[in-house]
Amino acid sequence: MHARLLPLLIVLLAGVLLALGFPLAASQAAAEQQRVVVDRIDDTARFAALAQFVATESDEDERREILQDELERYHSLYGIEVGVFLRDGRAMGVAPGGWEVPQEGPGADAFAEALAGRRSHDPEQVWPWQEGRIAVASPVIRDGDVAAVVLTDSPTGHLRSRILQDWLPIIAGEAAAMLLALGLALRLTGWVLRPVRTLDRAAHEIALGKFKSRVAASGGPPELRRLARSFNEMADNVEDVLEQQRAFVADASHQLRNPLSALLLRIELLGLELPGQHEEFSSVQAEGKRLARVLDDLLDLALAEHEPADLQLTDVAELAAERLDAWRPVAERKGVELESEGQSAATGWGDPVALSSALDAVVDNAIKFTPEGGHVTVRVASEGRQVKLEVADGGPGLTDVELERIGDRFWRSNRHQNISGSGLGLSITRALLAAGGASISYAGNEPRGLRVVITVPRSKPTPEDEPKTPSHPRKSPDA
Repeated sequence: MHARLLPLLIVLLAGVLLALGFPLAASQAAAEQQRVVVDRIDDTARFAALAQFVATESDEDERREILQDELERYHSLYGIEVGVFLRDGRAMGVAPGGWEVPQEGPGADAFAEALAGRRSHDPEQVWPWQEGRIAVASPVIRDGDVAAVVLTDSPTGHLRSRILQDWLPIIAGEAAAMLLALGLALRLTGWVLRPVRTLDRAAHEIALGKFKSRVAASGGPPELRRLARSFNEMADNVEDVLEQQRAFVADASHQLRNPLSALLLRIELLGLELPGQHEEFSSVQAEGKRLARVLDDLLDLALAEHEPADLQLTDVAELAAERLDAWRPVAERKGVELESEGQSAATGWGDPVALSSALDAVVDNAIKFTPEGGHVTVRVASEGRQVKLEVADGGPGLTDVELERIGDRFWRSNRHQNISGSGLGLSITRALLAAGGASISYAGNEPRGLRVVITVPRSKPTPEDEPKTPSHPRKSPDA
């Protein structure tokens, strides 16, 4: 938002400054040109007064010589072409010599206006980047009629230089005002967006499970302060609801465990009185044990979501080798080969207990779904700032749709309903890993099976970056 709001403010302020600066610059240029035009009008009027007494019939007329001397002196001093022309265009006196009435352009227009007894119109505005000349003409009146015309044709070099000099303070003032406006825009956007950034950071932390995050409802516009207070109230309510949910799950699981244990004991005692193998009895006993596992998993999930992680610098490769040694007898009994690959040492920051539990759950799933004669491969590798622990099995795998749902609570593939499990194991795994800044992901294995990747950071998470376990993990039960 800062990248969008700041340029918008700068454009608006620049537009205001330019809207003020352009008219001022144009006014300065017009005033400077007007001074030049007035000077030319005065000059032509003076020469017109001299030309009124010049005798045109005699080339030796003294007054004509005086007029020519004045014209030449004027041209030599100012570099302005000047001439007194009769109505038919013949010259009474010109400087420099040989100059004639222009046949077109501003000079011709000014001459025609003067012949009609009118002063020439003001010339078009001259700008510093624009070449041009200024033509001014005045009629010479004799016996109430226009006998001749005084015409001046001025270069604009000096005028353009003066206009540019007049503009320099305006440009400097505009630049200073623009810098000041830029500073004000930075302060304004910072003041407006600082509460927004704080609110965004707090919302992100709550999304990661840091439900203690709050926003200081001070600073910024009143609307944002009210929004901050509303956000804090919402966060308080969310935290209370989630805490009540965790407490309910933990309490319900704990309270149901005792009567369920007593029920299972009575079922076993009842089984002693039944003759031989009774199919209904075995089914009831299996369902009771499954319910007990579900209650245990619910309690474990509630604890995993609530307990903070004990982060330590852990040798992930050594931990993986230890857990593989523990699971190898189970794999051998099922006829599954358990293999290890990758680095023999790879350290990362994590909770050793959480990593062990997560690896146990993943390896248990891999062995459970891999048919006899298959193999499960566990690979440890350091990649950049992460250590990746990959478990690949040779089971039936999952479809793309099922991969999207794996890890959801109580979700199990319809093709695997005959395999024991509560559908909470991977939920617990995700919660345990997320509490320590680790993560878990799933993908298909080639040529068949499932590949699970546990990612552990190699550097210790900072208090700001360290994630907490979300209340409702999106990717978490047995496949």
